[in-house]
Amino acid sequence: MPAIPPPDVHVPFEDTPMPLAALAADYPHGAFVATHRHRRAQLLYAIEGVMLIEAQAGRWVVPPTRAVWIDAGLEHTVRMSGNVRMRTVFVEPHAAPDLPYGSCVIAVQPLLRELILGAVDVPFDYAHGSRDDLLMRLLLAELTVIQRLPLHLPWPEDARLRKLCDAIIDTPDAPHEIAPWAAQLGMAERTLHRAFQRETGMTPGRWRQHARLFLALERLASGEKIVAVALDLGYTSQSAFAAMFKRHFGIAPSEFYR
Repeated sequence: MPAIPPPDVHVPFEDTPMPLAALAADYPHGAFVATHRHRRAQLLYAIEGVMLIEAQAGRWVVPPTRAVWIDAGLEHTVRMSGNVRMRTVFVEPHAAPDLPYGSCVIAVQPLLRELILGAVDVPFDYAHGSRDDLLMRLLLAELTVIQRLPLHLPWPEDARLRKLCDAIIDTPDAPHEIAPWAAQLGMAERTLHRAFQRETGMTPGRWRQHARLFLALERLASGEKIVAVALDLGYTSQSAFAAMFKRHFGIAPSEFYR
């Protein structure tokens, strides 16, 4: 499916004098929104489907019951896995001192979910002191106490290290041992380890582990069987995959999208 340019419908929601504005947009499976950025910070949430957000610094996987906070001005793309019913809240920078800074995935508790859904029906020129204003103020207050989640895959800037990361994403079932990669990239093994740790905060092995789990989220969202996902991603068994999944996300893969 060809890339979808960022819709102009966003503009009034970002230019309103009010601190918050929200809109709804639905996308088919495989839709890809091309590189863009917003003047405002953005809370991106999907009632259904999974969103994969990519920026220069990394990737975020956003399943239902989660949302991603995107800092103002950050260039990013959005890819849809499954039919996505997206709900977006644009937040004026520095609207509150305790808002999250640093793009991240967050947990969406029931109250925050209902506030997001309610905000979509609020006109972007709502009046101060109105019910709509109170709803938006409560939404803003909820954003100051959100819980960050480990659904970010940091991406190195070094072009050589990015080649290794691209290979892991393209062939997640391959072992990707460091010695051959170091030789191919013209680096000593210890140099590769140090550079990778410095740029991503992870060892190559841990990064590969995270990458495979994130790829699993996307495939599980499309309804694939757990055992097929596990074996295709290089795990020796469904139970080995389930154990790693639960260790990272705190829940079994069979329960993640319920």
